[in-house]
Amino acid sequence: MRSAYHPSSIETRGSTRRRSGAFVLTVIAHVLILLLLLRLAPSVTSKPEERREPVTFQIAPDQTAPTPQKRTPSPTKEKRASGGSPQRAAPRVASAQAPPAPPKSPPPLPIKMLGGMEMFDAADISKMPSHPDDQLAGGDGGSGSGKGKDSGAAYGPGEGPGGERLYKVEWYRRPTNAELNGYLKSPPPPNSWAKIACRMIANYQVENCRALSESPVGSGLARAMRQAAWQFRVRPPRVGGKQILGGWVEIDIEFNSGKAAD
Repeated sequence: MRSAYHPSSIETRGSTRRRSGAFVLTVIAHVLILLLLLRLAPSVTSKPEERREPVTFQIAPDQTAPTPQKRTPSPTKEKRASGGSPQRAAPRVASAQAPPAPPKSPPPLPIKMLGGMEMFDAADISKMPSHPDDQLAGGDGGSGSGKGKDSGAAYGPGEGPGGERLYKVEWYRRPTNAELNGYLKSPPPPNSWAKIACRMIANYQVENCRALSESPVGSGLARAMRQAAWQFRVRPPRVGGKQILGGWVEIDIEFNSGKAAD
């Protein structure tokens, strides 16, 4: 018996082979696309972190650096010669320094004295009279003719107000009791006195008076006479026969039985 021809079986086998081939090609195409995408995508790579080791340190206490000590040179030993004694160093002789020369003092400046050389000559003690009565001023009452004795100094040079010299003078006109009573608080005791220093001006008058001393002490007589001195009239002192105006004079006022002595 002849086998029958079935065309359907042959077609089934061919279609199966075609399907399997298409599936393989599809899989290969997907794999290629996936590889292409991986190649085109940016590669993100993370750097590995560096591993640092921990730093350790120690704190030491402050220590001052030791100061270097100065080494004193050791004396060199002198070599002794055979059979001889060591040589001794010669003593050092200190160089004597000459003392500095003393500074030269400037020459004294010339001092202009009040009254000129006449007042300087009047300060000579050898030329002054020895008797107290001779120290009172002599000559006429302010005529200015250059006659009469010189006035003696009462306290010597430099003992008056401001370091000036005082001259003793005599009365040209004594003050009256009426002129003095206006300045006395009470009648002065007997044998009392007062001394004042005044500057001599023209017309036998005085000004700028100062109290010097009084007896009894504390009686106020010197103060009262200083206030009443504008009424006094005395003769100007003389030095070398010339009157001195502007110099300081000493005025003595004595009281006998409570009244000014005549």
